[in-house]
Amino acid sequence: DTDIDSCLVVKRRVNALKNLQVKCAHIEAKFYEEVHELERKYAALYQPLFDKRSEIVKAAYEPTDEECEWKADEEEELTDEMKEKAKLEEEKKDEEKEDPKGIPEFWLTVFKNVDLLSDMLQEHDEPILKHLQDIKVKFSDPGQPMSFTLEFHFEANDFFTNTVLTKTYKMRSEPDESDPFSFDGPEIMCCTGCTIDWTKGKNVTLKTIKKKQKHKGRGTVRTVTKTVPNDSFFNFFTPPEVPENGDLDEDSEAVLAADFEIGHFIRERIVPRAVLYFTGEAIEDDDDDVSAAVSAGVWSGPL
Repeated sequence: DTDIDSCLVVKRRVNALKNLQVKCAHIEAKFYEEVHELERKYAALYQPLFDKRSEIVKAAYEPTDEECEWKADEEEELTDEMKEKAKLEEEKKDEEKEDPKGIPEFWLTVFKNVDLLSDMLQEHDEPILKHLQDIKVKFSDPGQPMSFTLEFHFEANDFFTNTVLTKTYKMRSEPDESDPFSFDGPEIMCCTGCTIDWTKGKNVTLKTIKKKQKHKGRGTVRTVTKTVPNDSFFNFFTPPEVPENGDLDEDSEAVLAADFEIGHFIRERIVPRAVLYFTGEAIEDDDDDVSAAVSAGVWSGPL
């Protein structure tokens, strides 16, 4: 009896510790809400720099010589002879063709350099993504439920009439009452895409297939044309809808989990460090820690 009583007393105290832990989870939720507010505040400070980046990429602004000065370690090791040879080759190229405008295919190159994004790309997506001029992150207004929107800005093109495609992710930063100990920062709860106004015959998310059908009675054969979904990066803008009861089939759950991971990665890594993904300098770092930094569907604060 004494042992049982001792166990009950200890269990009672452990329950008290669990209640303290629940209170800790609620404080942690408030912490992440304030982190979100800080991110919004600093996003406004970053934005002028990102705007200038966009202007340079799309040739709306030509940087000064001073802004273009950059001395990489590899460049310091070049001999004078190599530098002279490179200079002559550049001059020869300049004579042969006009200077490109801005930084051609900047965002397409970024996408192709990142496995998470290049896996989504199809050959028919590339001509469209050559027109992508900028990606912006917009946070929800103060006092509104936590969310962020990815804005993909396109120049005028032959594929669709939209100038901006959007993807909004809604988040929750509060412990689940039924399982408060699972709380590990804000979770992405759902996402909404947008309608792409495709030019006739240019919708790469659909493809037309022809099938031969044999008439059961007459035995005649006819060809039937059918439109079916097609693999494309632009399916990113039509994610599966989450039913009100929250029940999804396995395929839809997998698609959404991957979608949340991609949205998080674009927001946390791609937009802030785009030039380093363009040059490939950021790829090596990400190979080491991307699996730890990004978990599907869960946001665990700034990386």
